[in-house]
Amino acid sequence: MKTRLLMLTALFNALFGLAHAGEGEKVSYDAPAVSGINQDGETVNFADVYKKGPTVVFFYPKADTPGCTKQACSLRDAFADLSKHGVQVLGVSFDKPEAQKAFKGKFTLPYDLIADPEGKIVEAFKVEKMLKGIIPLAKRSCFLIKDGKVVWQDYAASTDKQAEDIKRVLAETK
Repeated sequence: MKTRLLMLTALFNALFGLAHAGEGEKVSYDAPAVSGINQDGETVNFADVYKKGPTVVFFYPKADTPGCTKQACSLRDAFADLSKHGVQVLGVSFDKPEAQKAFKGKFTLPYDLIADPEGKIVEAFKVEKMLKGIIPLAKRSCFLIKDGKVVWQDYAASTDKQAEDIKRVLAETK
């Protein structure tokens, strides 16, 4: 019940402009144990990734669009530094594996991009869905998972400052 209340509060704040990009909030609830197909058509079990260390799961509306590219490249540019802290990164959108592969290759992204065309991962993380015509898009969001728990969530995730936000939260949650 407390978890649901925290998520509803964050969603309310994001929807009504009370949340600022990159601010997010500290939380504590079990991370969704979901799986999805990466850009290479391989199944990625999120729980297995969580076991490797702190994990950033970020959601973006559409591969290879300006804001999504800034968000993904922010994490790419800080990937070596994040890796020093054992951080894993997974990007998720409604795009199909082929679009994820093209996006990853074009911008040399060093982490998996997960295709979620049915929106199962989006639903598990309670990420808001938007529509562009009839095409579903995930609202830009970001989560930090440590020891199988979501410890920070941002339903108004930033674009070019995404890595800075994660580094700040990592330092605060040591």
